[in-house]
Amino acid sequence: MTPQKKATVVSSSVAAVLTLIKLAIGITSGSVAVLASAVDSILDMFVSIFNYFAISNSEKPADRIFNYGRGKIEALASVIEGTIISISGLFLLYQAAKKAINNEASQYLEISIYVMIVSLIITISLVIYLSYVAKKTNSMVIKADALHYKTDVFSNLAVLISLLLVTFTGYEIIDVFVGGGIAIY
Repeated sequence: MTPQKKATVVSSSVAAVLTLIKLAIGITSGSVAVLASAVDSILDMFVSIFNYFAISNSEKPADRIFNYGRGKIEALASVIEGTIISISGLFLLYQAAKKAINNEASQYLEISIYVMIVSLIITISLVIYLSYVAKKTNSMVIKADALHYKTDVFSNLAVLISLLLVTFTGYEIIDVFVGGGIAIY
C-alpha cells in the first residue's frame, strides 16, 4: 500500500472514531458546537474514503481511454472536498439558528469538554502525520486533507472554548455563535 493510500485509511479511521464519539455527545448534550464538530467529522470520513479511491485511480497507468493517465483525479477530489465542506457549513448554520430560535439548553457539558480535548489531541496527531506524508509524497489530495484537518484543529479548539464559556457563564448563546461561526468558516 502506498503512503498516500495508507494516509487516507488512517484519516478515514480517525474520522470514523471521532464521528461516533462526537455524534453521541452532540445529540445527547444538545450542544450545536459539538454537533457541528460531529457533522464535520462525518464529512471528513466520507471525504477521506473518497480520497482513497481518487488516489487509487490516479495511480493507474495510462490506457486507451486515459492516454495521459488519471493524475488529474486528485485535483477533482480536492474540489469535491471543498464542495462537501460548504454544504456541511450550511447544515450547521441551520442547526445553530434552530437552537437560538427554540432557546435550547446544552446538557452534559463536562463530558462534552473531555470529548473535545481528546478530539483535539487526536486531530493534532493526524495533522502531523498527514503533513509528513504530504511532504514525503507531494500528493495534492493528502495536502488538501492535511489542510482540512488543520482547520478542524481550530474548530475543535473553538468548540472546546465555547463549552468552557457556557459552563462558566451559563450563556447558551455562546454555543450558538461558535457553532454558527464554525459553519460560516
